Amino acid sequence: MEKILLLLLLTAGGLSCFRIVENPRANDYWAERARILMEEENSMLGGDLKFEGKERLANEVLMSAKRKEIDDGINDPSSFLPSKNFLTVVNQIRESPVFKIIEELPKGAVLHAHDTAITSAEYIFWNITFRPNLYACEVDGLLKFHFFDKPNKECDWKLLETLRKNDPDRVIDTRIARQLSMITRFPEQLYPDGDKAWEKFVQIFLFITPMLTYRPVYEDHFYRGLQELYYDNVLYLELRSTLPPLYDLDGKQYSAVDLAHIYKEVSDKFVKKHPDFVGMKLIYAPHRKCSQQELDQFLITARQLKKELPDFVVGFDLVGQEDKGYPLIEFADKLRAISDDVHLFFHAGETNWYGTSIDKNLIDAVMLNTKRIGHGYALVKHPKVLELARQKKIAIEIAPISNQVLDLVKDLRNHPASALFAQDYPVVISNDDPGLWGAQGLSYDFYEAFVGIMSRDADLRSLKKLALNSIEYSSLTEQEKKKALDIWRQSWDEFIDYVITGQ
Repeated sequence: MEKILLLLLLTAGGLSCFRIVENPRANDYWAERARILMEEENSMLGGDLKFEGKERLANEVLMSAKRKEIDDGINDPSSFLPSKNFLTVVNQIRESPVFKIIEELPKGAVLHAHDTAITSAEYIFWNITFRPNLYACEVDGLLKFHFFDKPNKECDWKLLETLRKNDPDRVIDTRIARQLSMITRFPEQLYPDGDKAWEKFVQIFLFITPMLTYRPVYEDHFYRGLQELYYDNVLYLELRSTLPPLYDLDGKQYSAVDLAHIYKEVSDKFVKKHPDFVGMKLIYAPHRKCSQQELDQFLITARQLKKELPDFVVGFDLVGQEDKGYPLIEFADKLRAISDDVHLFFHAGETNWYGTSIDKNLIDAVMLNTKRIGHGYALVKHPKVLELARQKKIAIEIAPISNQVLDLVKDLRNHPASALFAQDYPVVISNDDPGLWGAQGLSYDFYEAFVGIMSRDADLRSLKKLALNSIEYSSLTEQEKKKALDIWRQSWDEFIDYVITGQ
């Protein structure tokens, strides 16, 4: 029933009477709008969590900084860092108040990172390229490096130390730095499309691998990678490795199985010195552009690794540019046969194509019972696969910076993971290959996801859920997960106090 109000007004002509009708539908509109907003907030990543202890106070500090950064971006779009290519704004991100809070955040685990790319290029340049016995030569305008006792005849090798002494202008150092990183002031010109970005990406791996696979260097480089994660408040790593052959100066070669043992030895050494770091496990991940015969050998190696190190080697993947590699369906029968013995962790849907054999890798990955999906950029185009991923508790490994640098998305506000965050899909944030684009640890990817991809309203609970997800969807045993959670909770409480007090 309409409510009728009488309004008496004294006017120049005397006393006037007006009838005002209140429309109940107006109230219904605002109530319904508030209900929808509340349901959306409860449905987003972390919406199922309640603030505990002093978290609400810390959240006010965090959200004040986040909202200011986003609101400043709305007023001046040119200032919003996640809309720009990471290669051009990495130094500005370091100055963000939100980023500085995220640096201190206990992030849990990195579940998607690649062997020779987890360590910063600065470490390679300042530590590894100044070591003795490192030789250089030039092929097709690019430098090649290799450690030798006595160089072979395959190239015109020169001792790098000597080249530096004869180069007062340090031209060679400039060339080395350029070959170590994708960083440039003009990414749109150098990498106008995904293929060009991948071309540079692969060039870096081809440059660093012969240098890094000298065994003493490989061990030091990996140890440094663990340090960089640890310093960034990461407590566990699942590493994807092609398990390249290592060498010594005397010519000795090390097999894939040898390298797996080396990884474990280095990890155990690191954990012994840092007991609040849970450790690492290994996913064997050779290149996806392989023949059937090569895949057969990869699978033999995978079984051998699992037999020798059953608690350390947790699975198998195929890596490389998905647009150029062979689709999973070509190997489906063989992969089905191994899935009973070795868990699968497939890169799938790392593409912006739709309706092709490339994005349909997502279907095969889920049908092959992958434990997690690497990238899954095309997942929102496959709603049935997305539904199955939720039902099967298959986590999606989101790597925002990698997707941007490799030209899947230019403005991270347009990243499809926003839909996954909005509906609390099982997601984790990973850093993929941070050393190749000037990042260290996981904080940069957390920042880009939190400020650029998630809702303006996504708060501390979203970050907390990401950390919890990274432990829940890891390959740790239940006992190991309990230990990791105990360590993480203590760090989390200290973080909350830090955010509130600023110290």
